[in-house]
Order: sequence, then C-alpha cells, then structure tokens
Amino acid sequence: MIMAGQGIQRREMLRILSMAAVAAGFPGFSRWSFACGHVGNATSQIKPSVYDPQFFTRPEYALVERLAEMIIPSDGTPGAKEAGVAEFIDFMVTSDPEVQYGFRTGITWLNAHSERLHGKPFTKLAAEQQMVLLEPLGFKDKARLGEEDGQRFFRLMRQYTVMGFYTSEIGFKELDNPALKFYAESPSCPHKGNPEHRNLSSNDERSFITEG
Repeated sequence: MIMAGQGIQRREMLRILSMAAVAAGFPGFSRWSFACGHVGNATSQIKPSVYDPQFFTRPEYALVERLAEMIIPSDGTPGAKEAGVAEFIDFMVTSDPEVQYGFRTGITWLNAHSERLHGKPFTKLAAEQQMVLLEPLGFKDKARLGEEDGQRFFRLMRQYTVMGFYTSEIGFKELDNPALKFYAESPSCPHKGNPEHRNLSSNDERSFITEG
C-alpha cells in the first residue's frame, strides 16, 4: 500500500470537498458519486454502465486507474477502484488545463521508465514489478537521483487520488469521523414523548448523548 500511514485532516477534507463539488453534477460517472450529493437526485442515481474518459486515452486511463488502486487498495474495505476514483481524476483533469501537462507527461515518463527497466509499459508489468518500480517515486527515503519527474508525477497522482476517494460516498464513509458524517435527513431525538427528558435513567441519559 503506497499510502500506508497517511491520514487526512478535517480542514483538508473541507478544502477538497469544495474543490470536488464541481464534479457532482456530471452525469457521465459510472461509479464515482459525490459524498454530499443530494439524496433523491435522479441524475446521481442513473449512471452509465461504463465510464467514457474525457481527457485520457484508454491506455492512459487504465494506468491512472491502476495507480489509484495501488495508492488506496481494497484491503478489506472498498478502495479507489470501487469508489471510481479514476473517473473523478479524469473529470478534474479535463476541467483544469493547468494540471493536464503534468498528468500527460507524467504518464509518458512512467511508461518510458517501465520500458527501460522491464521492456514493457507499466500496466503490462506484474503487480510485484509495479510496486518495486513505484517505491522510489512514492517514498522519500527510497528516492533515487534522475527520477525527479516521476516523483513529481506520483505526488500529483496521490493528491488527486486522495481527493477523489475521500470526496466519494465510499471514501467519506471510511473516514468514520462523527463531525464529518453525512445524514440524509436531520436525526431526531428518540424520546419524542418526553421532550424535556424527565425521569430518564442513567442508561437513558447515555443513550440520549449518543443518539439524541
């Protein structure tokens, strides 16, 4: 797992939520859906069966999807693949010309690097080879001279993967932070017949603190 041990702070979560909100109305996503999308919105419920990349070519998109999967894998819980993070990245790169050059040249560099070392493009490598190739790009203590372009690309890829995952419904649930929980409607007090909470037992009081 390339991102082992890396968390996300509440302030950063709010920042990337605001950045991702622009993608919420895009009807082309097959898997990615905005964590704070409106419940009952028909456009968010009817999705195409297959995502059609807007910026990346099909081979480029496959590489982006594989990298996202390696950054946030499905190791007992849903990961980037299930959340449709590659779809989000493609949409965001399409919408932001400033990052298009970094992504396209980064993909070209990674494939050329893979060809030099193994004679194959990155997506054709075995999973173990992919991991070994990425480690010097993803970890500072393993960085090697001459691979700075790849390190910059991997940082960019990791940033957008984190953004796409934690602004998706799947990733938002994985945070499990009460302050960030999303409710379809405001939860009501369970003691509707006793609005002043008189004569509650200690157990009832504890229940009110957690549920009311």
